[in-house]
Amino acid sequence: MLRTCRVLYSQAGPSAGGWQHLCFDGGAFHLKGTGELTRALLVLRLCAWPPLVTHGLTLQAWSRRLLGSRLSGMLLRASIYGQFVAGETTEEVKDCVQKLQQLGLRPLLAVPIEEEPDSAAKTGEAWYERNFSAMLRCVDLSRGLLETPGPAGQVLMQLKVTALTSTWLCKELTSWVRGQGTSLELSPEKLAEAMDSGQCVFVGFNYAKQQTQHAAYLFSYSRCLELMLTQVSRRGPMCHLMVASHNEESAHQATKRMCELGIPLDGPVCFGQLLGMCDHVSLALGQAGYAVYKSIPYGSLEEVIPYLIRRAQENQSVLQGARREQELLRKELRRRLLGRA
Repeated sequence: MLRTCRVLYSQAGPSAGGWQHLCFDGGAFHLKGTGELTRALLVLRLCAWPPLVTHGLTLQAWSRRLLGSRLSGMLLRASIYGQFVAGETTEEVKDCVQKLQQLGLRPLLAVPIEEEPDSAAKTGEAWYERNFSAMLRCVDLSRGLLETPGPAGQVLMQLKVTALTSTWLCKELTSWVRGQGTSLELSPEKLAEAMDSGQCVFVGFNYAKQQTQHAAYLFSYSRCLELMLTQVSRRGPMCHLMVASHNEESAHQATKRMCELGIPLDGPVCFGQLLGMCDHVSLALGQAGYAVYKSIPYGSLEEVIPYLIRRAQENQSVLQGARREQELLRKELRRRLLGRA
């Protein structure tokens, strides 16, 4: 995600010792409790099972019928909900944020609402107005988090445009902006043109399912990252960049280029990962002094679980590719159980 704005940031330069190659070997897991690591391992293994992701909503409905809403809810809160969601109440969200800040991480509040074209109840102007009110409450909650002790920095929010307008209108606007005969492909060069013209640019990359597509995606992401970091170094506080990636190589590339370009650790470049995933990267970056944000959905089970399942269905390759994180979790748990230093 890239945005252009006028924001002041620390003028401190990069570390005097030059770029340090970070080790994403799970060493930072010592900051987390055994219970947290055990739950993370179990949940990530479950989420890597395709039938569970594909039929998640159906399985949730059957769980409520067989176990009852209360017991079914308890199981979800102890597993998937507890792993990926900050909580339901303001107090639960603040408690989650404080725990993140103790680990050197920052909150990126995510309102888990979006249009569902197949649901008549979740479309229409009345529904959009309720969503707008929910986003305003998120602003108020963010304001309260500014008073929470922790790493200095902005409190960010993650909102989906399709919670405020129809997907049909989004497609129509895209077609209108694109213009007749213009390619849909978003190349690094087009990003540079947009930035040079002063436009605000938001970039999201979808993970490819096929290996060849995945390799092409990584190459394209690397090119875009290089271009945007160069633009940030030239434009200073006028341009901010979030490197929202779970890929270790992308994190290495970003930190190395930040050092080479003289971009300060607490400056206009930050990193972003999902709450409950990629902690071996997030914790290592945070402990090294980089600004790292965790996307933290919040809300009731009824609001959040369908949202999480849709995100999992869109990113099955990411969940199935988290084998390295699972291996690091097993290694740390094995070390603790065997009592090795």
